[in-house]
Amino acid sequence: MKNNIEDQQLGKETKTVVVRPMRIEDIPSIVAIEEVSFSNPWRAESFLSELNNNRVARYYCLEINERVVGYMGVWLIINEAHITNVAIWPGCRGQGWGEYLMRHVMRELKKIGLMSITLEVRVSNTIAQNLYTKLGFKAAGIRRKYYSDNKEDAIIMWAKL
Repeated sequence: MKNNIEDQQLGKETKTVVVRPMRIEDIPSIVAIEEVSFSNPWRAESFLSELNNNRVARYYCLEINERVVGYMGVWLIINEAHITNVAIWPGCRGQGWGEYLMRHVMRELKKIGLMSITLEVRVSNTIAQNLYTKLGFKAAGIRRKYYSDNKEDAIIMWAKL
């Protein structure tokens, strides 16, 4: 499935950028981003369940010029947030949008009283690790054979909000 954006439409023109809560009608765009971003992507049913049934889940969309180009999911557990997933459409990567989205969500989480945030990242994903380090995350451990697709280890990272 192709995302509802055209990469060339996100060129150098003035951009309207919005971070907002994910809605059910966003799921097709989110699944398209998942499918081009991950070897074991979540299905639409997983996002639908998260939005409708998981009271600790919060999902956010990044829109540029009214097109969903990224998203981030977190679970709020006591005073901590756990990032479930974060991704940006390939044609929008390398332009700072992932950092923009994560900083925005992290500010919002701090405003509601959360103290820290955590995530897992593939040991091979140095691009993501560099972004997370820039955002204040520090490696805190390893989850051995964490990823089911290839049994790759994950680095556990934490940051204060």
